[in-house]
Amino acid sequence: MWPLKTIIIFLLCFSPSRQQFPRLCATQEALRAKECCPAWEGDGSACGASSGRGFCRDVEVSDQPDGPQYPFSGLDDREKWPLVFYNRTCQCAGNFMGFNCGDCKFGYFGQNCNERRESLRRNIFHLSRSERIRFVSYLNLAKQTVSADYVVATGTYLEMGNGSNPMFSNVSVYDVFVWMHYYVSRNALLGGPGNVWTDVDFAHWAPAFLPWHRVYLLHWEHEIRKLSGDTSFTIPYWDWRDARECAVCTDELMGGRSPQDPDLISPGSVFSSWRVLCSQATDYNDRGVLCDARAEGPLRRNPGNHNRNLVERLPTSAEVEFTLSLPDYDTGAMDRSANMSFRNTLEGFGDPRTGLGSSPRLGMHAALHVFMNGSMSSVQGSANDPIFLLHHAYVDSLYEQWLRRHRPSPSQYPGSNAPIGHNAEYHMAPFMPLHRNREYFISSKDLGYEYSNLLGASQRLAESLHPYLEELQAAWPWLLLAALCGGIVAIAVTAAVLTAKRWKNLFSLPERQPLIWSNDTEETSHRNYQTAM
Repeated sequence: MWPLKTIIIFLLCFSPSRQQFPRLCATQEALRAKECCPAWEGDGSACGASSGRGFCRDVEVSDQPDGPQYPFSGLDDREKWPLVFYNRTCQCAGNFMGFNCGDCKFGYFGQNCNERRESLRRNIFHLSRSERIRFVSYLNLAKQTVSADYVVATGTYLEMGNGSNPMFSNVSVYDVFVWMHYYVSRNALLGGPGNVWTDVDFAHWAPAFLPWHRVYLLHWEHEIRKLSGDTSFTIPYWDWRDARECAVCTDELMGGRSPQDPDLISPGSVFSSWRVLCSQATDYNDRGVLCDARAEGPLRRNPGNHNRNLVERLPTSAEVEFTLSLPDYDTGAMDRSANMSFRNTLEGFGDPRTGLGSSPRLGMHAALHVFMNGSMSSVQGSANDPIFLLHHAYVDSLYEQWLRRHRPSPSQYPGSNAPIGHNAEYHMAPFMPLHRNREYFISSKDLGYEYSNLLGASQRLAESLHPYLEELQAAWPWLLLAALCGGIVAIAVTAAVLTAKRWKNLFSLPERQPLIWSNDTEETSHRNYQTAM
């Protein structure tokens, strides 16, 4: 089974992949023109305009005021994304999407993007063995395949000489997403070694936390489908409520603990060979530079051996339920101090028992990051660990439960005065194609996917039985063969016994007179009958 999969992975390594910055827009010409409108290969026109897929248009950004947490302007490349790099990009029509409008919007498939389909994200423990193997194989495929369509920035726009000296690097499909999570959460460089602004994050600590990570997972899922050719692929989730240990930390899944070093992954797991990048935030800050996208060492994880003063334990079912009961999406300053805020409590900075912000102990989403005690415990480097995907898929399912329970109006998402990057109309950095925060304050079903734990009771039962039924289906030919063999043996034994009796009767002499005489024939007959009975 494994040799065949190895061959498949080897062949797939030459398939193209897509994510961020577009390689065709990382040139001196594109940067100096501030235009990212590549041709769609289907008709050779910019943004597929000749086919009506999209058009090259000016980027419109919101002028609504940001909160006071970031008191600068014109300093960081992520401000008013993507204007520092591009002020003209592809704006796609209909169900088309992508940096060149060559893809379909989430939930749509087919050559003309007119096939609507709802995908199902499932509990990782409800996957069959073959499905688990396939998931791990896809992860490793993405890690080993250099992205054909995207590169990552290793310098600021100013360091690039305002576009005259492009500074980009090739990385794998998986590491493009690692870089994206680093880039959106990195500190702002104010100029010179050690001179940074730490109270800024374009995807955390504020309202866009949940929409941003929703888009992140959707793009990751989208790229794996294209890379593997498996359009049915979905990211599984790990329901970590009430867990006392890392249940997914096995060599069959996300990698067990190394017996030689508890901070490393077991050699029996493919993840033991993975190398991380963009994980040394303190070093970058000390030098006043961006991550250069070079490998920085092995993936690290030591679940449970974390700082107990910061995180007592993994979240409980009661804490999850309290969080889901909070009716307000965000409150107050809409940062880590927000009280009775669903977003802040789910993110982990609100107490999951009281709802009060600025909690001295981290809970919910943040608690699991700290619990993993390794690459996952650094915000900027956390996406290096593939557990990140399982974790955030479950966080996204909780976001979805809250949306369905409370049915918030679009106005609940703040249009102004949120920390920079988090207002409703702000484009999410550093995504290309562009997405606005408010566009993902909607149900997952509107985006083409569902969670198995949100299905009806009978569907959930069928889903939980799925791996066993699949294993049974795979084993039924052997069970049938065993039954046939058993039947043949039983028939043979029966025939042998009957044959033996026949031969015995054939060679036995008949009894000439009874051994016991009785004058009462009727009594004898009755007694013999009882004996026979």
